[in-house]
Amino acid sequence: MTKTLQYLKLDTFKNEPNTDFSLDGEVKALKEAISVARGNLGKEYPVIIGGEKIYTEDKITSINPGKNEEIVGTMSKIDREMAEKALHTATETFETWKLVKPEKRASYLFKIADLMRERRHELSAILIIEAGKNYEEADGEVSEAIDFLDFYARSMIQLNEDTHYLKSLPDERNKLTYIPLGVGFIVPPWNFPLAICVGLTASAVVTGNTTLVKPASLTP
Repeated sequence: MTKTLQYLKLDTFKNEPNTDFSLDGEVKALKEAISVARGNLGKEYPVIIGGEKIYTEDKITSINPGKNEEIVGTMSKIDREMAEKALHTATETFETWKLVKPEKRASYLFKIADLMRERRHELSAILIIEAGKNYEEADGEVSEAIDFLDFYARSMIQLNEDTHYLKSLPDERNKLTYIPLGVGFIVPPWNFPLAICVGLTASAVVTGNTTLVKPASLTP
């Protein structure tokens, strides 16, 4: 049974535990992940619009704050025309995504949380190199990102199951219903490039909205 299915059986939300770095095996695993991440330094990363990968001439260069000569990677930038294309795509996609059942939307968040648990050292390694975090800071941010996914997925299921009746007058029946609103614009900060990006995006997507995500220029 996956941890996701186990979580679905719990009545209350539980924070994701951080890695215990007093264990030699965990320290070794993270060091190995950092070594693998260093092997990927200098790669070019595209903008993704509607699933399409787009490489542009104008790019953001991400630098290791602890080693200014070390280029973590380059990220393609978009112009106004492509930004409008992204907005149009997100607006079109919203019309179908908003119709997906809340439980189904929540299930995607649970699956992503499971993937992040499996690859937490890989994610921590990137945060260490690109954002200059130490082991515990990077690992804690991964835990926070997982928490956002799990919490918002649970919250969506609960909101969908609960019936929110308002005070009614004779011959009236008033009810509160939560509905998707449209396209959200996500701009996470440089100092929590993973957790806050995941939290803002997950909360919007699980409630039936689509998003445009613009990463921080220092930690794209």
